[in-house]
Amino acid sequence: MRMMVTLGLVAAMAVATLGTQATAQKEPITGVIGAQIEAFQSDDMGAAFGFASPNIRALFGTPERFATMVEQGYPMVWRPADVRYLELREVAGNLWQRVMVTDGSGGIHMLDYQMIETETGWKINAVQLLKAPGANV
Repeated sequence: MRMMVTLGLVAAMAVATLGTQATAQKEPITGVIGAQIEAFQSDDMGAAFGFASPNIRALFGTPERFATMVEQGYPMVWRPADVRYLELREVAGNLWQRVMVTDGSGGIHMLDYQMIETETGWKINAVQLLKAPGANV
C-alpha cells in the first residue's frame, strides 16, 4: 500500500512538473505568435517571415510569397479582430499551441500552431486550421 501511495505521489509530481514546464514555455510561444500577427497587421512582411521556422522560410523563399500564402490561406490571421490563446500541448514530441481567432465578420476559427525551439528562439513551424466550435459535421 505504501508503495502505491509513493508511486502515486511521484506520478503527480511528474505531471505537475510537465504542467509547469508547459506554462513556462507558453508565454514565449504565444509572444511569437502574437508578434507575427501584429507584423501582418502592420504590413511588415519581413518581420512576419522572421517568426517562421527555417523550413517554412526555405519553402516560401521570400517574405512576399509567404505573405501571399497567409493572406489567401489564413485571412483570419492576416487581419483578426480578436486572438485568444488556449492550451499548449505536446503531441508526439511536438508542441502545439491552440489559438482561437475571431475574424472581422465575427467568425470564429480554431488553429493549431506547431512550434519549434531554435537557437534564436521559438519559431512557427506549421499552422493547422481546425473545425470551428459548433460547426456541423
